[in-house]
Amino acid sequence: MFITFLVFLIILSVLVLIHEFGHFIVAKKLGIKVEEFGFGFPPTALKIKKGETVYSINWLPIGGFVKLFGEDEAGAGKLSLPTKNKEQRTKNKELDRAFFARPIWQRALVVVAGVIMNSLLAVVIFYAFLYVSNFKTELLLITDHKFIFVNQVNKNVSEKDAIVSIVAPNSPAEKIGIKPPVEILSINGKQINDREDLIKTINANKGKEIDITWQELKTGKEFSANVTPRVSPPKYEGALGVGFPPIAFLNYDTPLQKAISGVTHPINLLSYNFDVMGKLIELSFKEKTAAPLGDSVSGPVGIFSLVGNIVKIPDMKERVLQILNLSGILSISLAFFNILPIPALDGGRFLFILIEAVTRKKVPPKFENYAHMIGMALLLTLIILITFKDILRIFQ
Repeated sequence: MFITFLVFLIILSVLVLIHEFGHFIVAKKLGIKVEEFGFGFPPTALKIKKGETVYSINWLPIGGFVKLFGEDEAGAGKLSLPTKNKEQRTKNKELDRAFFARPIWQRALVVVAGVIMNSLLAVVIFYAFLYVSNFKTELLLITDHKFIFVNQVNKNVSEKDAIVSIVAPNSPAEKIGIKPPVEILSINGKQINDREDLIKTINANKGKEIDITWQELKTGKEFSANVTPRVSPPKYEGALGVGFPPIAFLNYDTPLQKAISGVTHPINLLSYNFDVMGKLIELSFKEKTAAPLGDSVSGPVGIFSLVGNIVKIPDMKERVLQILNLSGILSISLAFFNILPIPALDGGRFLFILIEAVTRKKVPPKFENYAHMIGMALLLTLIILITFKDILRIFQ
């Protein structure tokens, strides 16, 4: 549990700190006064002032924040509107260094800097991930998606194959060490010809011990073990606890594909996720329930659970690959989510700056503040609901 918490903490802290460092470094370069750069969230444990900026370490060690001079007056999501005292305070030699007093392009650059940093971090992580994996990886295919600038080979696209791509937690298959993707070769010495043959043989041997042989598609190694298929398995799992969605093997083979893979792979992941999300939304409307879409979303608890599964992987190389893959996915997801035009997010603040650029009039700070407050309340409510769902999923 401690190792899981430590890895979880490091991943989230790095992702959020890199994001905040983007705001920090761009503001510094543009001469905007940075009042505080904090690691974690208050209450404060330690403060060190270097120059005009306070660097703090706080007791809640997830993420961080950057406090810019004059940010409240620009509408930073706090109910802290300009007063006579504030106006008097800002009427000094540092007025031109206030965030709200800067040109539109500078404020826009500071706001999007966090998103840019998360995107760059994802590129670096995926270059490392693909280098370690010899520029080869695979994904479960929920839709018939075509990836760009990569050699794509789909396996198990028909019922002729007995290729396992999903193994349920705590299932008989997991307990004997079946780690997808694998092909089931034989049961009790009898060759398995296709998926239908596999399912029929497993169902015929519920509650009976069988000898099963499989081959790992990554390594080509064959394994055998004795296992007893369950008579009454959990819903949607099956007696052995395996699933058969198609797998897309992605091979970045050519020099050009490898050279740009750190950029194209996260783009491929995002485009695929959009495709899947569209199908889930369509299914939710068709079935008149938000369950298909809701079940695909995870929050901090879900991520913590996933990290726990990763740190249990016995093979060190595979463990490192999965940590890199998860970190890269979270980084590019954080970048995308933050740039959405939702109040309280960077995208929401960027939207108000764009409105000012088009209308040549500043959005009233009071209105922007209230918009960010409402946006933050809605986001916190969503996080609470997702967290509650993740906790239920763990107990179920």
